[in-house]
Amino acid sequence: MEFSLINLGTASAKPSVDKYPSAHVFNMRGRLFLVDCGEGAQVQMMRYGLSSFKMDHILISHMHGDHVFGIFGLLSTMGMLGRTAPLTIYAPRDFGSMLNFFLGHFGEGIKYEISHVVLGATSPELICETRTADVYAFPLNHGIPTFGFLFREKWKTSPLAPYPNYCRSAAYCSDTAWFPQLAEWVRGVDMLYHEATYTEDMREQAVERFHSTAAQAAQVALEAGVGRLIVGHFSSRYKNADALLAEARAIFPETYAAQEGARFLVPLKKFIDTTVSK
Repeated sequence: MEFSLINLGTASAKPSVDKYPSAHVFNMRGRLFLVDCGEGAQVQMMRYGLSSFKMDHILISHMHGDHVFGIFGLLSTMGMLGRTAPLTIYAPRDFGSMLNFFLGHFGEGIKYEISHVVLGATSPELICETRTADVYAFPLNHGIPTFGFLFREKWKTSPLAPYPNYCRSAAYCSDTAWFPQLAEWVRGVDMLYHEATYTEDMREQAVERFHSTAAQAAQVALEAGVGRLIVGHFSSRYKNADALLAEARAIFPETYAAQEGARFLVPLKKFIDTTVSK
């Protein structure tokens, strides 16, 4: 049963002609969790065959535009498609006024219930429990309320017999500067997605803007003992991710670069599929 991360958008805030802003989907055995919703997220979902009808949960890490500007279009399209199933959005408190604005001006065709769960964790906190998975939120260091997420498979429903005590897990760390607790909070996950906006020569700018370098992301992965690292949220100053990937792999060799359309599996054995579907 699939447990995977699908990259929809890997760019940072400045628009790019060949990359989309932050948006990712975690596929937990056929149920989809959208994490961040930058512009064009719904287009990317359609492009890569991801049905919004299989998505009951949206997680917004923080209220910067490149992580949330796509939400209006996605919610509207769900209404036009006739969605009736409830939708839960986990987001910082300020998202509430944005949601109220949307419903007040464009909500006439919305026939499904939208619930906003306010994120406010000061350490890892269970925010969502389904039949097959638990989802935790934890704070990041980005100057405004920002949260990372950890997905852990429930071992009682794990298809990985004869390993009944093994739970696959993955964590998502969007925009954040380094801070000492992070490695402990994601310790031992099978896969870590971590922003890597800059290379080390731009560390001063990374600190100033509450972002991480590729080397810092790799150091977190190394200290946390994760299985593999996926880096993304690349600055538009880089034409490709080669320099960022090389910098991270020098510290943590099991590093891969996020790419629009890439699917990274979270299996028991070491296997990764980065085939891009157009």
